[in-house]
Amino acid sequence: MPNSAESTLVLNQARVKAYIGLLPLLFVCYVIAFVDRVNVGFAKLEMQDDLQSAGFTDGKFALGMGIFFIGYLIPEIPATLIMERWSARKWICRIMVSWGLIAALTAFVKTPFHFYAVRFALGLAEAGFYPGVIVFLTHWFPRRDRTKALAWFFIGTPIAQMIGPPISARIMSTVAQHGTILGLVGWQWVFILWGMPAVLLGIATWFVLADSPRQARWLSDAEKDALEAKLAEEKAEQHSRSIHLSVFQTLRNPRVITLALAYFLVVTCSYGIEFYIPSIVKDWYHLEITNLAWLVVVPPTGALIGQLLVGWNSDRRLERRWHSAAPILLGATALIFVPQSKGSIWLTMTLFTIALIGVKAYLPAFWALPNQFLTAQAAAAGIGFVNSFGNLGGATGPIILGKVKELTSEYRYGLWILSASAIASAIVILSLPLDVKRAEAGEPDVPALGGEGD
Repeated sequence: MPNSAESTLVLNQARVKAYIGLLPLLFVCYVIAFVDRVNVGFAKLEMQDDLQSAGFTDGKFALGMGIFFIGYLIPEIPATLIMERWSARKWICRIMVSWGLIAALTAFVKTPFHFYAVRFALGLAEAGFYPGVIVFLTHWFPRRDRTKALAWFFIGTPIAQMIGPPISARIMSTVAQHGTILGLVGWQWVFILWGMPAVLLGIATWFVLADSPRQARWLSDAEKDALEAKLAEEKAEQHSRSIHLSVFQTLRNPRVITLALAYFLVVTCSYGIEFYIPSIVKDWYHLEITNLAWLVVVPPTGALIGQLLVGWNSDRRLERRWHSAAPILLGATALIFVPQSKGSIWLTMTLFTIALIGVKAYLPAFWALPNQFLTAQAAAAGIGFVNSFGNLGGATGPIILGKVKELTSEYRYGLWILSASAIASAIVILSLPLDVKRAEAGEPDVPALGGEGD
């Protein structure tokens, strides 16, 4: 029998290999997923002019950008359960290949209806990837690593926002120099060239990912045993301290509903900002697309640093609720002052950076909350529900900002509405009825409501 020191060494080796063997690929997949989801916000700068005669107003464009999340809602919970019960590796492959093909088809839209249809289909195709990966990582990482692992996955969002605009601008400017390439203009090539990597990465996941430590070829037998024993120990401890909920009971559990509401409110704010930063900065400062592309990567850089710091500190202190709410309050406060910064581009970008830090840095701590009171199948269903309902905010935020701009010819009122939504999210998170002492000790909480027979 190995002694305690040897067992700890083997476990630590397995943990390091799990980081190296899983997170780089999942990270790159998420980068491409997010670019394919939001590159329409940058392509809009050319796309709307080209299709203006077909009736592409600000309001219709906002609706099209947001309708993605309506499609995203429908299969989200079933898709997450499929990952839990069947195979995350195979389902991620299916998701990525289908969304890559549909993202490329956006290049061929001609009317608002075409735009709505392809965005809805893209939501259907991508549903399950994000919450599925969250569930998947719980099969690999012990509690002490979980928030840090999530942080390394979640920084795919700011990285996507950092590399997406410059590459998209380069694509559009290169095509513009030739007029067209194969009869297609710049914004069309943006969708095609960003869609194809998703297909290739989807195929790669089939061969690289493993559903569990036992299936990983890059772990030794001793490392597999050590990691699975640790995960089984934590799972048994959580089962002994949690009330086990069915899928239906999970979906009506007050804490799950509270998390979904909080996520909806903050996502309303974050996606409204993300989709419209390029349009706002261009409208206020009349920049060329190439210069604009490099400028709008500044806020995501701050968000990246914020996510890593919050994820690290949340794990260090074993505290989740304030690490979720405090960044959101910071971001909402900065957003209030953005309209007053018009006329000073550096002040505008500083405030947008602080705002994006706030509405992104909370993510690692927030997604550690469901596993404090849900187990196994209930966690998959709960995370899927929170993510799917919450992501309706991704439709709401852009629609609010686009419609308010169309009605008032100003962005200020829409930005203030988004700020209010984020503040409400922080308040809801702080109201979440967790057993604080047990949660901060890293232990699962016992649901007081919504349990068996409730």
